[in-house]
Amino acid sequence: MAGEMLRQARERAGISLSAMAERTHFSKSHLGNVETGKRAVTADIVLAYEREVGEEMDRRGVLSGLAATVVAPMATAELIYKGFSEAAYRRPPLDHWLERVDALGQDYMSYGAAALQPRIASDLVTLQGQLASPRLWGVAARYLTTFGKTTQGARQASRWYGLAAVAADRSADTDTRVWVRGRSALALAYEGAGLSTAKRLADQALAISDAPTLGRLNALVAQAHVAGFRGDHETMTAAIEEAKRVFDIAGSSEQISDFAVPEWRFWTFLSMLYSRIGDEREATRAQDAADQARPATLHRFATHIEMHRALMLVRSGDVAGGVAYATRALDQLPRERHSLTLKLLMREIETAQPA
Repeated sequence: MAGEMLRQARERAGISLSAMAERTHFSKSHLGNVETGKRAVTADIVLAYEREVGEEMDRRGVLSGLAATVVAPMATAELIYKGFSEAAYRRPPLDHWLERVDALGQDYMSYGAAALQPRIASDLVTLQGQLASPRLWGVAARYLTTFGKTTQGARQASRWYGLAAVAADRSADTDTRVWVRGRSALALAYEGAGLSTAKRLADQALAISDAPTLGRLNALVAQAHVAGFRGDHETMTAAIEEAKRVFDIAGSSEQISDFAVPEWRFWTFLSMLYSRIGDEREATRAQDAADQARPATLHRFATHIEMHRALMLVRSGDVAGGVAYATRALDQLPRERHSLTLKLLMREIETAQPA
């Protein structure tokens, strides 16, 4: 994963592997082996790439993430030096942080938690010393929400979601306050974890504003998931119908961002819900719609739909077949792309009972 991050930064900067080798004085074969994971990433490699594609690596948080997890103290020292230099000589403008958090939303859709967590942590360390305006608190709230989704387990995630809500309140922006609570609630409810916290956050989001926003959409879908999990089909159905009305107004045209809800993702949320309660007709409809609308590059989310189909098999009585189907789906996804959510789905499939 570390080598892949270097490769992507190089390619985004428009530099060929041959040109990178010439500029850095490492052999092309050595750099190729590092980028493909055949050789370990070392501090001198990271710093060489940073010198050549520094702007791209800084925007995406590549250097800071690698320095925090996989390279020697030399690179960590470079990170500290850069951080203090920024503080002493220049404060990145708001646009810098807006660009970085938008890039994070996009990268969340492809990278696993292990790659994202150190990057987010590094940015938060820098950002916390710059929270001089409400809009920066809004940026921090989005960072904190995403960080919560990379942690292990509902209890840890809930702590971060609570802090994200505090940051959102400091932003004094209604849409941000609703989005943070709605997205956090849906993250928990989709995983079938921390349902009481999910309901509380969803209720808070819905009480803050009734405007048709992405935050309200997330909160309504979370509410439907919690109700479905608890067998309250009346509340579930009402929440779904309201969510559909909000989606018609606030649904996203942007396809690849954790901060967006395009059509394919809305159907994915519903697919999980209907698969979980054993509604085969509605689940199949949602799965087919998600597959048709989803960008082909989002392999992890294609795996989500396959896991939903596996859960449906178990709920229909084919326990062994469902578990085998889920195992094959996970095996086809590169391990570095696995997420905590997929692991929890696998656990749910293994322990689910026929409807």
